[in-house]
Formats: sequence, C-alpha cells, structure tokens
Amino acid sequence: MAKNKLKKFRENESFWNMIQPSREELLKGHPLKGKWRTDFFRNENPIVLELGCGKGDYTIGLAKLYPNTNFVGIDIKGARMHTGAKIGVEENIPNAGFLRSQIELLSHCFAENEIDEIWITFPDPQIKYKRKKHRMTNPEFLAMYQKLLKPGGVVHLKCDSEFLHGYTHGIVEMLGYRVLEAYHDIDLQLKEPEHVLFTVKTFYEQMWREKGKAITYLKFAFPE
Repeated sequence: MAKNKLKKFRENESFWNMIQPSREELLKGHPLKGKWRTDFFRNENPIVLELGCGKGDYTIGLAKLYPNTNFVGIDIKGARMHTGAKIGVEENIPNAGFLRSQIELLSHCFAENEIDEIWITFPDPQIKYKRKKHRMTNPEFLAMYQKLLKPGGVVHLKCDSEFLHGYTHGIVEMLGYRVLEAYHDIDLQLKEPEHVLFTVKTFYEQMWREKGKAITYLKFAFPE
C-alpha cells in the first residue's frame, strides 16, 4: 500500500494538471493567485471549484460536460486525486486541474472574485459538535467562499447526509443568503433525468446509492 502511494505521489509530480504547493508556499501567496485563467488555463472562461474532490469524479465529469468552463478539484489527499489527474492527462482534458491544499488555505490560492461557482460533493458531515469547525459549510468557510466568488456566486452542496443538508440550509438562511434549490432526495423530488446531478456521480455517491441512502442537494447564492 505504501509503495503504491509513493508511486502515485511520483506520478503526480509529472502531471501538468496537478499543482502541489507546500503549506509554507501557500502562506506566502501562491503565484497562480489571481492568475488561474491567464497562467494555468490560458483562457478567460469561468472557473469552478470542487472542494474535497477526492478522486476528482466531479471535476472530470463536469469538465467533460462543460468544455468552455474551467474546473479545479481541491483536496489534501494527493493519492486520491491521482485518479482524476491521471484521467485528465491521459484523455487530454485541458479544462480540468487539481490543487493539493487544505480548504482553509483557499484564500492563499485564489484572489477575491476569481471564482464563479463552488461544488462541495459528499464531504465528511463532521456530526460531532467538537468537529463543527471542520464542517465545510460552517459560517467561517462560507465567509471565505463569498470573498472568492464573484458577486452572486453560487455554491452547490451534494451529499448523503441529512444532518449536513439541514445544518447548511439553516446557516444559509440565518446569514441571509439565497436558497435557490433544496432537495432531501433528488431521486424523488427532481424530475429531470438529464440534470447534471444525475449525469455525474462520485465514487462515494455510487457507494451510498448501493446502500439505499437518499442523496440530498442544496444550491445557494451569496448576495450581489
């Protein structure tokens, strides 16, 4: 197992679509901050982030669906991201990139108003109270996302946790953000079989579906 991880880490270093700065480098401000369009993607298309991207299922899936949009999958687990990054290289998907970083350091990676949308797909719900600061939709993280997103920017939360769905819905309404869509079970409530929520599935979504768990979805926007 350890050798396999080391092999993936070595391959990651050779992938043109993988950025792996050290924490120290990020704290100084990454060179791509504010320049992802010009220096990485080399176009002026919108940028969408997938936070906690794991194996990069959504990053790759969305990039294929929307070739005129740039996607960046972000996770701290380099061995997991290797799967998506390798697919991006082998299939030559120019609008999909990967960044190895902790979520709390996003503001060191991207400039204010640089991002158009954010996807949060099947994160750990961190149900225990003492873990609330690690919930990816806690007020502190939401405030950071709001700064990075363009005015009116949209966040998508897709998960299997009714707890995280309800927690996020409550926080969003309390803070005065706009709830655009909310489903406790997309299979029962969303009658659009061609919707992106059905056409792109993560590894974890497939696993939870096999266990019969409902898939929830929340889409909200920050004030313009």
